[in-house]
Amino acid sequence: MNSKITLFGHSVHQMLVIFPVGLLATSVVFDVAWLVNDHAMMATVAYWLVLAGCFGALVAALFGTIDWLNIPKGTHARRIGALHGCGNLLVVLLFAISAWLRSSDPAHADMSAYGFSFIGFAVLSATAWLDAEPDRAGVGVHEQAGVDAPASLRFATNRRSTWPY
Repeated sequence: MNSKITLFGHSVHQMLVIFPVGLLATSVVFDVAWLVNDHAMMATVAYWLVLAGCFGALVAALFGTIDWLNIPKGTHARRIGALHGCGNLLVVLLFAISAWLRSSDPAHADMSAYGFSFIGFAVLSATAWLDAEPDRAGVGVHEQAGVDAPASLRFATNRRSTWPY
């Protein structure tokens, strides 16, 4: 079943999720760097990455919710999608609490702010894995998907395309 909102034949939700996942994961890398070397800039960068990641997650969630609402009720894919979505709401909440705890002085936050980020990252790791599960059921996958599927950018060629088109 196709996603309800696509761009050039690809799910917008799947295109957008890479940004919050990348930003939030990178914020944890900067948190660890701050813990290792106590350089204030690392903590400040992590704070801004958390804010950008939370914003990006909410945008991606809008498109994910639209796709989820179109999965047939009572299916395994719908249950997994609900678990994925609720888990990601928890991720955003944990990282938002971390950002709030850092907001007065990002470079010198209480250690609990980092704890919320680390727990958020652990949950994010699980929900990112769950994001691939509906693909196994054919949700968000183009009906013509396959190893010899036509190019999604059909204007690139009028014949059966080969890589990289």
